[in-house]
Amino acid sequence: MIKVIEGGVTAAKGFRAAGVYSGIRNNPDKTDLALIVSEVPGNAAAVYTKNKVKAAHIAVTKKHIADGKAQAVLCNSGNANTCTPDGEEVAEAATQIAAKQLGISSNDVLPAATGVIGVPLPIKPFEDAMPSLVSELSDTGSASAALAILTTDTYIKEYAVQFEAGGKTCTLGGIAKGSGMIHINMGTMLSFISTDCAISSEMVDKALHEEIIDSFNQVSVDGDSSTNDTVVVIANGLAGNPEITEVNSDYEAFCEALHIVSTELSKMIAGDGEGCTKLLEAHVSGAPDKETARLVSKSIICSSLFKAAVFASDANWGRILCAIGYTDAEFDVSDIDVSVKSEAGEVLVCKASASIPFDDDFATEILSKKHVTVEVDLHDGDADAYAWGCDLTYDYVKINGSYRS
Repeated sequence: MIKVIEGGVTAAKGFRAAGVYSGIRNNPDKTDLALIVSEVPGNAAAVYTKNKVKAAHIAVTKKHIADGKAQAVLCNSGNANTCTPDGEEVAEAATQIAAKQLGISSNDVLPAATGVIGVPLPIKPFEDAMPSLVSELSDTGSASAALAILTTDTYIKEYAVQFEAGGKTCTLGGIAKGSGMIHINMGTMLSFISTDCAISSEMVDKALHEEIIDSFNQVSVDGDSSTNDTVVVIANGLAGNPEITEVNSDYEAFCEALHIVSTELSKMIAGDGEGCTKLLEAHVSGAPDKETARLVSKSIICSSLFKAAVFASDANWGRILCAIGYTDAEFDVSDIDVSVKSEAGEVLVCKASASIPFDDDFATEILSKKHVTVEVDLHDGDADAYAWGCDLTYDYVKINGSYRS
């Protein structure tokens, strides 16, 4: 039984977090440095962007997490620390500053960053802000940390659940950011997930790599894969359950909790796309296999033409069929059904890959709502998958035309 609770990344036992303004950003009204800390070192795993150009912090995080352990995450916003001459040195130095203030090993601090690419990241803001950042750490600090990692996001993203493992109540929660440069392939997309469940590093790694395929990797806002995408999971074991070291019912419960949190954070990222007005969800069923369903659903939410049609509440279903047709997968396209739905209702707009009469005004009303779902049945198998995106608006161009300012 999964129970949704409050608390985000600090909902689990032994986790504290905070966010402060350090001076990395020019706007003192926007916090820009977040810290998440576990009372004890935890078993950890991470996944990263597949972009060949990677942020400097990723190299440092990979090195620090190589032993499968971590105790803290340090993340700044406003500067991506990417394509800079001393990026790794700065990321390493920042972890050392945090570790000294916390009294832990710098190897257990994982750095992350988000913001403008190609601008040197100064170390002084970390030196100046770290004492206040550590002093403000709180077991209710999830929202504070979630706010500090935002860039063009318009709201914080946090979620948490409880589940049972080994007769103990375990908690898993996380925060995320992402609004533009989002086309996740494991955007800038960052997510930090904590749990008090006792689970080995190997099993955390297995669960995370299997999970992102159906959650974070199924999100696209604009087709640009960021240089900084990172998802981190830290499990400190303070729930007291017998450590999960193999695939069993407790592992399945952990995976279910991870899936729910990851999926909800993914939806929040998609629904907060730069300039967007609507969350766009594509559900593809009747596919010959899971991978085909994933590819088709993501192809739909990535279509700039269809995203623009959704912005205008135009039921131009031909753009959906077009996006399905250029998907790089093998499947039968002769018997495809397409519906659009929202809280206003549902209408079938395409039957057996051909036009049918439908109420265009009703379809427009459906597409005018904040959460729009496209239901596609390929009638070519039993597999299904979801993907999430958003509409494409005038404001997307405005935001990205002046991003550095």
